[in-house]
Amino acid sequence: MTSASTEALELKAKGNAAIASRDWKTAVDFYTQAIELDPNQALFYSNRAQAHIRMEAYGSAIEDAAKAIEIDPASVKAYYRRAISNVALLKYKEALKDFRTVCKKAPNDKDARLKMNECEKLIRKIDFLKAIEQSDPPSAAEGLDLDSIVVENEYDGVRLEKEMTQEFIDDMIERFKNGKTIHKKYAYQIILKAKEIFYAEPTMPEVTIPDGNKMTICGDTHGQYFDLLEIFRRNGFPAETHAYLFNGDFVDRGSWSTEIAFLLFSYKWLFPNNFYINRGNHETDDMNRVYGFEGECKAKYNERMFKLFSEAFSALPLATLVGSKYLVLHGGLFSDDKVNLDDIRKLNRHLKKQPGQEGLMMEMLWTDPQPDPGRRPSKRGVGQQFGPDVTKSFCERNGLEAIIRSHEVRMGGYEVEHDGRCITVFSAPNYVDTSGNKGAYINVGSDYKLEHNVFDAVEHPPIKAMAYAQNSLMSM
Repeated sequence: MTSASTEALELKAKGNAAIASRDWKTAVDFYTQAIELDPNQALFYSNRAQAHIRMEAYGSAIEDAAKAIEIDPASVKAYYRRAISNVALLKYKEALKDFRTVCKKAPNDKDARLKMNECEKLIRKIDFLKAIEQSDPPSAAEGLDLDSIVVENEYDGVRLEKEMTQEFIDDMIERFKNGKTIHKKYAYQIILKAKEIFYAEPTMPEVTIPDGNKMTICGDTHGQYFDLLEIFRRNGFPAETHAYLFNGDFVDRGSWSTEIAFLLFSYKWLFPNNFYINRGNHETDDMNRVYGFEGECKAKYNERMFKLFSEAFSALPLATLVGSKYLVLHGGLFSDDKVNLDDIRKLNRHLKKQPGQEGLMMEMLWTDPQPDPGRRPSKRGVGQQFGPDVTKSFCERNGLEAIIRSHEVRMGGYEVEHDGRCITVFSAPNYVDTSGNKGAYINVGSDYKLEHNVFDAVEHPPIKAMAYAQNSLMSM
């Protein structure tokens, strides 16, 4: 064995140790160094694919798994990891091929067989839905007569009449903390009213912060209800003088997504001009089917509730312009340098309810920054990455100080990149109960200076993340 091969194995061992300590980025770095020294070891690529999966860099994981298979066609782990990555990208037919290969090569692998069967069922379901799909299906609210729904005398919560009240929200917060739901009549009311408000808003609301007021910008909360309450406990609840902006991905993965959605929607009803919600890539039907929100709606309420939420999600604005200084959007910037704020203003989001695989809406929900200049395909496998030169040009052309985005875990809760022009904020600490990251939120005063705040995850009831996913496909 050469000295280079020996050193490469040592680096692989360090990568494995980083994986064990959940330091995915360091693991990628060690495996990369090992590959540079010895590029013909399938295990190095397969292990790096695992680290990429943990970082949700599914496109990179697929590339590494494919390289591992090229070197060693018998690498069962590589087929498995490529399958998992394709599931995450909603490419179920590609995933099914690899699951079948795993089951053929490792017939006693019960987990792979379970995932293969789940993948087959999901493909049949999607094909069925496509077969019966209507070009303009009726709203799930059609035939829903709220006045005829009786709230039973034994319901022990505060009643909701024609207008949202702080009393109802306070009671709802406690109900959710105690594992209770709200009555389905009130749930329907909240979604329908929020959808009405969202629909009337522009694609990019433009807000100012009056003297003496402040706004808090939060990133992904991903169904982590108790961590959301920790933000409010530390930072203050929404009020007439304290606006909040939630920058997408408030559902999926975490197992209290309905609780977060109802709470945010209720605050939107109470403070329609002082509480803002942008759409994220997880406020979409295809993601909700895999990552738990659809299953949670059905488990806690019913299928109609999910369909109503879907309609409300499709009405959400795609960005918010704060003080003409900060563009806040979930993903990031565009593949075309000609795109400007007026293009966002003119975008009719109501024509296309789901973002698809291309176009401005998809890019606003999916893109990520990169340290290198220029653009390249995203490590996620969807969308693209943009460099500091792209951000600088966009900000200068549009008179912005920075863009504020979310969409990616940051171990410190937030990160300032691209010479201060690109800020990522992520508000789900210890993401999916495994990542060990901090959470963060940003306060903005009337002087439009940014104050970054970091916080730790708090305890929650013993319900695991992804508990309501309809299948086992994303469990590792």
